[in-house]
Amino acid sequence: MTQSSRKVINLAITGASGAQYGLRLLQCLLAAGCQVHLMVSRAAQVVIATETDLSLPGSPQAMQSYLGHHFQAEPDQLLVFGREDWFAPPASGSGAPAPLVICPCSTGTLSALATGASNNLIERAGDVALKERRPLILVPREAPYSELHLDNMLRLTRMGAVIVPASPGFYHQPETVADLIDFIVARLLDHLGLGQELMPRWGNERVARKLGHSE
Repeated sequence: MTQSSRKVINLAITGASGAQYGLRLLQCLLAAGCQVHLMVSRAAQVVIATETDLSLPGSPQAMQSYLGHHFQAEPDQLLVFGREDWFAPPASGSGAPAPLVICPCSTGTLSALATGASNNLIERAGDVALKERRPLILVPREAPYSELHLDNMLRLTRMGAVIVPASPGFYHQPETVADLIDFIVARLLDHLGLGQELMPRWGNERVARKLGHSE
């Protein structure tokens, strides 16, 4: 697949707990042949080192090489942009239109997006997605939510963002933590219009039984 034919996804990982969701989504996006424009906050680097076995390098270029090798990405698939890289495509509405997923999304990032702050590239990318009416998917992971958190999520929903809390279901009878992570990642892939086989489709078994009875 050529670079020009790849679907571009902007992905940001911030400092909320649940780094595994963002990393698993990154893995699935690369496996699906997407080009990923990745932004990782400083707090996210700390969380990733705490919650996983990965220890990301500090510089964007080194991080790009490290994650590209770790997830076996092709050379043109993964681009990592720094905190203040204002010339990165996600920083402007004139850049190539692409969905933005912030996974996980810290409550601080929620606040910044709800109030129009653009103090770093992730916040600016969110601001661009909102003003350009591009898909913006936010994956908060907090408990409990304060009134302020809920108010920010409501404001962002009214602006067009989709809030997908990291609250996995259990009706698929998960057996591992990875199954719970995949539940959320599968929903994100659905919202991005990408095929996924991480989770069985709700109702598929019933449809299959009905079709079987009709034959």
